[in-house]
Amino acid sequence: MTPNKTFVASSDLRGLSQLGFAAAVGVTDLVEQMHRTISRAPLPFGTPVQEPTGGVTGLVYQSIRGAMRLTGGGIDAALALLGPRPQTAPPSRSRDARLAALNGVLGDHLLETDNPLALPMQLRHEGRALRLDRRSLSAALPCPGKRLLVLVHGLCLSDLQWNRKGHDHGACLARDLGFTPVYLYYNSGLHVSANGRRFASLLEELIAQWPVPIEDFVIIGHSMGGLVARSACHYGDAAGHCWRRRLRKLVFLGTPHHGAPLERAGNWVESVVGKNPYTAAFTRLGKIRSAGITDLRYGSLVDEDWDGRDRFAHKSDPRGEVALPEDVACYAIAGTRAREAGGLSERLVGDGFVPVASALGHHQNAARALPLPQDRQWIGRGLSHLDLLCRPDVYERIAGWLKPSS
Repeated sequence: MTPNKTFVASSDLRGLSQLGFAAAVGVTDLVEQMHRTISRAPLPFGTPVQEPTGGVTGLVYQSIRGAMRLTGGGIDAALALLGPRPQTAPPSRSRDARLAALNGVLGDHLLETDNPLALPMQLRHEGRALRLDRRSLSAALPCPGKRLLVLVHGLCLSDLQWNRKGHDHGACLARDLGFTPVYLYYNSGLHVSANGRRFASLLEELIAQWPVPIEDFVIIGHSMGGLVARSACHYGDAAGHCWRRRLRKLVFLGTPHHGAPLERAGNWVESVVGKNPYTAAFTRLGKIRSAGITDLRYGSLVDEDWDGRDRFAHKSDPRGEVALPEDVACYAIAGTRAREAGGLSERLVGDGFVPVASALGHHQNAARALPLPQDRQWIGRGLSHLDLLCRPDVYERIAGWLKPSS
């Protein structure tokens, strides 16, 4: 089987079956709420409708949900007998891309419902999980060197998608600067802080078991990956991890340090729709989006930013201040579709997902602004969010920053 073919396993089918029946039950709930609202006298604008449908109508809806759950449970039990996806199955770029996208949107739900499609966090090389002991690392990596590079992908992406249009920053830095690249693979639908804490623990294991003494240790984070890296630094410091003293440089590629306006706009629309009883049912669709996505509203990094709060509520920036890691040289690259400096497009749209100011850590509130020196910032023009993964001028800037003499 070639790496580009999709491997369909029983665990994949089980996961998709669970999602399908959950979606059917969810649609039934939505239809019932609309039925309930329309069948009653008009309510004052902004009045929530929460009571269950009664009588024969309510019994019908309950029966539909019960039948769906019973059928779904039977199919899941049958597929479970076939066993999980073999660990020896070859890596599949297309399968990983689909799973990564699904986890980015629904990853928290998948984990909470024990769905086999929920991705575990792993450190990988060439699409295969690394066992974090010296012997296994020496066998899995071609030639583990003294310069370690860990790359962290963004929302809805996977480690294999660092290879874009034939270019991989990690592979090129291995060729040109002698780095050994290791790639993080994670469920981007979970809270950034949950991923950051787990990432910190994995790095502690990796550094302790690296086969040779480490002279240079660098992390590159694309998009959400930069937030996960910053969160890992925060929790690594709190836990007194040794890897934090080894980390020398941290490079951010299109990281929404102060959030992404698309998520803020979606949150505002959801709040408006939810105030009308005739459209309130549709807010359920907006609330499908994962905890990871809602963390991108302002760039949340720690548990305190969301714990005990309604993450869908329309409110101002709730973040606590999290400084850049001490004793680490931090660099930021922002992308913009605009060819010329300035203009509304650059300020609001940036690379199509992250505005330039957010990617460079700028903020109107000086206490929130990230103190990145000018020579550690760069704006790439005429490029999109994903172009940050493959544009030659982006790579040249990264390589220039990571040269031993820089």
